[in-house]
Amino acid sequence: MLQHGLKGVIAAETAISYIDGEKGHLVYRGLEAKDIALNYSFEEAAYFIWNGSLPSQTEVEILSGKLKKYRVLPEHMEKMLHLLPTDMEIMSVLRTLISSLGNSHFRWKPTVEEAIQLTAIIPTIIAYWHRRKAGKSPVAPHENYDHVANYLYMLTGEIPSNVHVKTLETYMILTLEHGMNASTFSARVTISTESDMVSAITSAIGTMKGPLHGGAPSDVTKMLNGIGIKENAESWLREKLENGERLMGFGHRVYKTKDPRALALKEKALAIGQDDPWLALALYVEETAIQLLEEYKPGRKLYTNVEFFAAAVMRSIHLEDDLFTPTFTASRIVGWTAHVLEQAERNVIFRPESQYIGQLPTTLS
Repeated sequence: MLQHGLKGVIAAETAISYIDGEKGHLVYRGLEAKDIALNYSFEEAAYFIWNGSLPSQTEVEILSGKLKKYRVLPEHMEKMLHLLPTDMEIMSVLRTLISSLGNSHFRWKPTVEEAIQLTAIIPTIIAYWHRRKAGKSPVAPHENYDHVANYLYMLTGEIPSNVHVKTLETYMILTLEHGMNASTFSARVTISTESDMVSAITSAIGTMKGPLHGGAPSDVTKMLNGIGIKENAESWLREKLENGERLMGFGHRVYKTKDPRALALKEKALAIGQDDPWLALALYVEETAIQLLEEYKPGRKLYTNVEFFAAAVMRSIHLEDDLFTPTFTASRIVGWTAHVLEQAERNVIFRPESQYIGQLPTTLS
């Protein structure tokens, strides 16, 4: 039976994550993702996603050392970054630079070491390109900073505050993995041909680039900017609903109750404090929007999703809009590579059928 977009079709078995959209649970390998985000580091969470067990202190130190080793740009990548036109979108830059890693060292079967290498290099590419477009010199990776702190440091050239690091780290852990989404499916399809991990991740980045997948937080920022101040919230939101338009950051294709990732990010937002005017506006808009959605769409169960608080939190730590989707990519690379590794272990090439709706020659009609 035809299912447009393969909606509801089970195409693979996985032990990496589980989503209960009705009850609002996101589980990473048997543990609530929210608990991991609030209690563990990025390095610990990534190790857990790749290996299926929480690491010892020694294993964390080994992984941290490898991430620091691999985040230095190879010479050919530096040259490419200087040659690419500055009007190139950052996701296109990522796709191109990651593809350039596809040398003879990457082959079937994919390895965890390759996953670490790709995870390490992506923040460096993002930071280098972001600063180049702004007319600034690149900031080299800091050998003493962990993965998330180093990313913020390379973007700004300044020592990041612990609050900003922990806030971004919470976001990145919550978005490490989310089942068989479009980009993850792209990665699994590519690796199922017994291609290499670089090719699979290039496919995933190209999919993430699409605004229906990776661009939602930017739309939330536009909405909050449009509202401007608390006093405008109700009239602005009501006008959108009267015109049949969507409120960005509310509702989710999977979650029919509160998005557990949004709840964890909201907890971090509250920790930053409502003295931050941007966060105060976001929290007020959330409350107002949920009330209006229940009024206009009763029973639809439209709650705040992760994109809403991703936009609120990332703006509060001074990340610009064009960094939202790349930062999402810098976290989701862990889930993509985990799925690539899992697919390779019990591989069957993806080969769905299509339903022909064109004309037939008269001899066949």
